[in-house]
Amino acid sequence: MTPFRSSIRPRRSGFGRSNRRSGSQDTDYQLYETEDEYVLSIELPGFETADITVTWNDGLLNVAAEREDEKRGERTYHRRFRVPKDVDDDAIEAQYENGILEVRLPIQSTPTIDGKRIEVTG
Repeated sequence: MTPFRSSIRPRRSGFGRSNRRSGSQDTDYQLYETEDEYVLSIELPGFETADITVTWNDGLLNVAAEREDEKRGERTYHRRFRVPKDVDDDAIEAQYENGILEVRLPIQSTPTIDGKRIEVTG
């Protein structure tokens, strides 16, 4: 299991915990790549499964959650992740348990063809 940090980055931040002294921002997610899949775990405490929406479109994973709470008001979360490799769209799985959303994105095993042959005329 290797943490994957270089190619997959969130496109828009959600509610991270900021550290005012250092100026850094802690992440509310963990993302890593294994030999055959990406695994994304996101801390979403206080939400119900029905509050969470996960969508996949052309290499972009979108995670959103919205909950109305009488004490805290409306709580929202939204974050996007671009995935650099082909993912098997039909095999993506998401599970929410104990405040943690886990999304598994299997890497497509069929090789993709890069480039295109250009005919030379003369």
